[in-house]
Amino acid sequence: MRRLGLVRDVDLALHLPLRYEDETRIEPIAALREGEPAQVEGVVRGCRVDTRGRRQLLVHLRDETGQLLLRFVHFHPAQHKQMAEGQRLRVRGELRTGFHGPEMVHPTVRVVALGAPLPQALTPVYPATAQLPQAYLRKAVVSALGRAPLCELLPARLVPPALPSLRDALQVLHQPPPGVPLQSLAERSHPAWQRLKWEELLAQQLSQLQAQAERARLRAPALPLRADGVRSALQAALPFALTAAQQRVSGEIAADLARAQPMHRLLQGDVGSGKTVVAALAAATAIDAGWQCALMAPTEILAEQHFRKLVDWLQPLSITVAWLAGSRKGRLRTQMLAQVADGQARLVVGTHAVIEHDVAFARLGLAIVDEQHRFGVAQRLALRHKLQAQSLEPHLLMMSATPIPRTLAMTYFADLAVSTLDELPPGRTPVLTKVFADTRRSEVVARIAGAVAQGRQVYWVCPLVQESEHLDLQNVTATHAELAAALPQAAVGLLHGQLPAAEKAATMARFTQGQLQVLVATTVIEVGVDVPNASLMVIEHAERFGLAQLHQLRGRVGRGATASACVLLYGQPLSAAGRARLQAMAQTGDGFEIARRDLEIRGPGEFLGARQSGDALLRFADLQLDEALLQHARAIAPRLLAEHPDAARAHVQRWLAGRAEYLKA
Repeated sequence: MRRLGLVRDVDLALHLPLRYEDETRIEPIAALREGEPAQVEGVVRGCRVDTRGRRQLLVHLRDETGQLLLRFVHFHPAQHKQMAEGQRLRVRGELRTGFHGPEMVHPTVRVVALGAPLPQALTPVYPATAQLPQAYLRKAVVSALGRAPLCELLPARLVPPALPSLRDALQVLHQPPPGVPLQSLAERSHPAWQRLKWEELLAQQLSQLQAQAERARLRAPALPLRADGVRSALQAALPFALTAAQQRVSGEIAADLARAQPMHRLLQGDVGSGKTVVAALAAATAIDAGWQCALMAPTEILAEQHFRKLVDWLQPLSITVAWLAGSRKGRLRTQMLAQVADGQARLVVGTHAVIEHDVAFARLGLAIVDEQHRFGVAQRLALRHKLQAQSLEPHLLMMSATPIPRTLAMTYFADLAVSTLDELPPGRTPVLTKVFADTRRSEVVARIAGAVAQGRQVYWVCPLVQESEHLDLQNVTATHAELAAALPQAAVGLLHGQLPAAEKAATMARFTQGQLQVLVATTVIEVGVDVPNASLMVIEHAERFGLAQLHQLRGRVGRGATASACVLLYGQPLSAAGRARLQAMAQTGDGFEIARRDLEIRGPGEFLGARQSGDALLRFADLQLDEALLQHARAIAPRLLAEHPDAARAHVQRWLAGRAEYLKA
């Protein structure tokens, strides 16, 4: 019970059935239909153990209309005794046609007296473990329902009309009366389900508002804009004009930074929308105010890409940019740590090495986390805790190229300010996406040869580094050898995560400088890599990748003026989810539409990487189907917190205390 999180009475009350069995009716044996579950009642006319072949218990059951064989492959002596000849049994199972006529295999069996009353409610089947029998769980739930404090905590005027009370809703869901339409229970559209889902969404919204209120009590350094500082010099020196979206978002961030309250903002934008320059302007604002900025990225390749861009922009303005990554060791690392500790390094760029215990900042005012969903909650907190001065927290800007659908933003990011770059810089060309079976691999190789002949560069992405006994996938080393042999006129490079850092950096530099025409890589090139001359992306076994990953990879091409293409090669057989992902990629290049479809296919748990990050997820509500309930909960949560704070706290305690799993996938 504890392993299932069933500790309190209210936990058991909220442990809802997976499905129901209808034991309220008895069917005549002659009326049974093959493949359909049913309940029959009859008298045993024979019971024996058959030892021919596999040992089995065979029971012949008869009612007024016919005879049925009950077959048990796994049984114990007590069952043999229980189903002795002359016993009256009530049996539930699925009918099938066996060698000796109609039979049920391993049905549920109860010994009953003639005229024993039938249950007046459907029989619930609960999520359980092998050591937790359904009968025990049912008794525990009925008992807990009687004891659990399920009084109405919320003012009646705030509850959506036509919904039952919480106690009545749970009573219906645990013990549905015979007249309840099973379909409404299965689809979770019954008013009882609606009440549960609304309560859960309200608890989630209230907890987000409470977190927001707690954060509002924290203090951060105020970083006001300066008219003549690094920021204005950087903007004047940029070789391009900011888009209207970049100007708008930069203004939102600057307004947050000027307050003495920690910024907690998510900057989201499609692949190539220009998040890095917005981050650079935010960093310059912190530097102008006399504070340091740290930028943390999930991979060394992405962190180095940021580092190179920021050095190009800021070094001419006499700003020292430090680089911290796992590959930087020895004297160079010691030198960088000293620059960070004494404040000489105004901007620090790196991987998770930025949050290691020996990294001490002099005055950290702003922390920027790129691809924030790749980091766990603890890692993001560790970066925020690098500022110890005067009980202040640094401002936090999180960036993501995986746009968050509106319903997710309303639910899981309700305590987060969201800025959206919804405009691509001029010069980005749309990428044509083609989906091919891997049987057409030779055609793709011929297309690569054509692109190379025109002076273009090509990515070929594979999902594995070495061969796997379990997955029949083309691996990156074999593909590199194959393409090098098939394209003797081209220089073909190899890039994957197991290469030494120096070798990875050298290979990437050669590709960026045009010395390599084809780069065979794993997903280490998924984010941040910017080579305008690369106009063709081939993704091997594309059906194995998630939609967000495919969209990120596709975003590595189309960065120059040349028409670009992305070829998705898939292996057979193709699953329904795999086909849906590939179709979505072929039909749209809009990151927000991709994100919406990704949420439909995977659900919020996978979409947010919540199993890794620890983000709270909903158990009962469905964001696709229950947006109206979410809107209602979102609207009344601030009122409830302001007008009835005790009721709000009790509601969150009922749903979340001691059972965080309720909001986890």
